[in-house]
Amino acid sequence: MSNTVYIVILVAVFVVMSLAGFIVMGIDKQKAKKKKWRIPEATLFAFAICFGGVGSTLGMFVFRHKTQHWYFKVFFPIFALIDLAALCAGIYFLAVM
Repeated sequence: MSNTVYIVILVAVFVVMSLAGFIVMGIDKQKAKKKKWRIPEATLFAFAICFGGVGSTLGMFVFRHKTQHWYFKVFFPIFALIDLAALCAGIYFLAVM
């Protein structure tokens, strides 16, 4: 396979995981409003850590969810920056090879 295919896969994983993180934050906010069973915080962090940091961070602020918890406000943006840096490094590495 050519490096272009790997770049497309890398970007697709980034987009899918970011979208999943955004959606999970929205679902948990709706469940919180309805006083239903919630998604565990560990699961929300798992999405943010596994290439979904950008979407999870956007979801946190768009849905105004978990913004009162310092560890979400601190770590989600850090995960987003790490994800973006990893994405850029991956694309650069594959483009140079």
